[in-house]
Amino acid sequence: MSEDLLRYDILIQDALRGAVKKILAEVGRTGLPGDHHFYIAFDTNAPGVRISQRLKERYPQEMTIVLQHQFWDLAIGEHAFEVGLSFGGVPEKLLVPFSAIKGFFDPSVQFALEFDPGKTAEELPEELLEAVEELARAEQEHADKEARQDDGAGDKEAATADTKAKPAVQAAESSDGGGEVVSLDAFRKKT
Repeated sequence: MSEDLLRYDILIQDALRGAVKKILAEVGRTGLPGDHHFYIAFDTNAPGVRISQRLKERYPQEMTIVLQHQFWDLAIGEHAFEVGLSFGGVPEKLLVPFSAIKGFFDPSVQFALEFDPGKTAEELPEELLEAVEELARAEQEHADKEARQDDGAGDKEAATADTKAKPAVQAAESSDGGGEVVSLDAFRKKT
């Protein structure tokens, strides 16, 4: 058998990521139609991913987000999407490159795509990677500054800040409409 010099596997992965990008762009313009909603799994260690430190600690390898009832500021870029979600009542902003996506599932119509995050011909632009690093540094400096202020603000305020800093991602959607993180394994066929 001949060697695949055209790398069809990579071409197909990139084309399917382009479909996810178009789907999200349409939702960003018009909102979710009907009962459609999405589970999006991504590699939290992939280049260009930006999530808060508390989410990174809670999900060091992979995270699945749900775009359904409460999300905001869905912005689709050339190489990534950004979205606001609430995790345990705490608002978060996530930046996810399309190349980091591992899975996309719409349970309303049983549509699913799986990706190998390392397989892509798409190179993330240096500007995007630098911007993500700069934002991460700024967020860390801000968190450090708040921590120093909390240290001198008294025991009650420090206890409140400590409670807020703990990961509070819920395993199931709560009545407050907060975010939901689940494993895509729950939707895979059992053999």
